[in-house]
Amino acid sequence: MSGWRKRQIEDLKMEKVVRSGLVAILISPDFGAGWSTWNPTCPEIIFDPVVVGMVEDGTNPETITAYCEAKYPDGYFGGVTDLEVKWIPVGTQFRVHEYDGSETLELKDVLPWMTA
Repeated sequence: MSGWRKRQIEDLKMEKVVRSGLVAILISPDFGAGWSTWNPTCPEIIFDPVVVGMVEDGTNPETITAYCEAKYPDGYFGGVTDLEVKWIPVGTQFRVHEYDGSETLELKDVLPWMTA
C-alpha cells in the first residue's frame, strides 16, 4: 500500500461496532463482487455500524443498498447479497484478500511472514 493511501486510511474516522473486545468486519465471501475491496474510495464501509446492524437483523439487500447509495455515492454494492459479519479482536492487524469477488480475512498474527 502506498504511503499516501495508508495515510489517507489512517486519517479517516472509522466508526466500529465493538462487543466483548471484538470488532465487526463486513466481508462478501461469495464469488461475484467484493464489499470493501471493490470500494477503494470509501474504506470505512468495512466497519459501517449501520450496515453491521442491518446484516445481523437480516435486512434485505435492497434496503442495505439504498442506505449505502445515500452514504457512499461513489460506492459499488454488488457484494451486498452475501454480506457477513466477522469478529476479530480489537487491535488485530488484518487485510481482506479478494479473488474474483470472494473476500476472506487474513490476520497478520496468524499468517506466516517471511523476512528478507
